[in-house]
Amino acid sequence: MTSGRTPSQTVGPFFALGLPWPDGPYVVPEGTAGAIWLRGTILDGEGGPVPDSMVETWQADADGRFDHPDDIRGTGGGFRGFGRDCADADGRYAILTVKPGVVPAANGAPQAPHIDVSVFARGLLKRAITRIYFADEAEANARDPLLTRVLDPDARSTLIAEPTDDGFRFDIRLQGERETVFFEL
Repeated sequence: MTSGRTPSQTVGPFFALGLPWPDGPYVVPEGTAGAIWLRGTILDGEGGPVPDSMVETWQADADGRFDHPDDIRGTGGGFRGFGRDCADADGRYAILTVKPGVVPAANGAPQAPHIDVSVFARGLLKRAITRIYFADEAEANARDPLLTRVLDPDARSTLIAEPTDDGFRFDIRLQGERETVFFEL
């Protein structure tokens, strides 16, 4: 008897049971001054929506401070820095937050305002990690130590959120044409 290759299988579906909570998408409470919606769609390699997916976000507040014990400056009330939203049937997610401020890199150089994002979805053994930068921060983006390491301008553009009427749009493409740049930790 000869043994051939086992057919590849996707991992999944991704089960979000117990992961979402009612205020998970609210990094700040509704009505917070300066609040913005960060919205997008999670897409597969064919450009179709990934309905059984989830995003987690982590960020500094508008003054560049983190709600974390390592940041002794602290943040203003009502800001937790962390958000989580499960995609709907059309692969859409939404996070209510504030646009983050500039934060220092490990070497002290300023980092452009950004939001760290983890994506969980079918087919992923480990979360995919990326960053969201903002189109209206071109000068800061041009100096950001991580963003400038992405040399291909087309690839770099996959990390830039575009303005909308009430915030920014950031689509996440897990693979294929215009695949979002992902980072290893």
